[in-house]
Amino acid sequence: MNFPKELKYTKDHEWVKIEGDIATIGVTEFAQRELGDIVYVEVETVGETIETGEVFGTVEAVKTVSDLFMPLEGEITEFNEELEGSPELVNESPYEDGWMIKVKFEKELPSDLLSAEEYAELVGE
Repeated sequence: MNFPKELKYTKDHEWVKIEGDIATIGVTEFAQRELGDIVYVEVETVGETIETGEVFGTVEAVKTVSDLFMPLEGEITEFNEELEGSPELVNESPYEDGWMIKVKFEKELPSDLLSAEEYAELVGE
């Protein structure tokens, strides 16, 4: 499985890419495989400031619906509109085209974010 080294990861299977004070967030390759074919992504929290650990949206797959948990506190500034018509991008390209939200954050990153190596160990890879 692919876990890009430049990203940070959560125990809830989200990834975080930091660029200045903007974080791009999505679900990991492991998560999308566990979920199966993703048919819908819902994020209705754009413009809101969400605390670490709170739900910011949901992912619906053929067999289940899963909550998406915020890996860091910040204001959701953007939702990947491509996912409205093509939710399968999360399966096809979880780290590139399948990103979910962009967040403007001001506080330090949570200390419990994992490196690629730590996340691979967590999921048994």
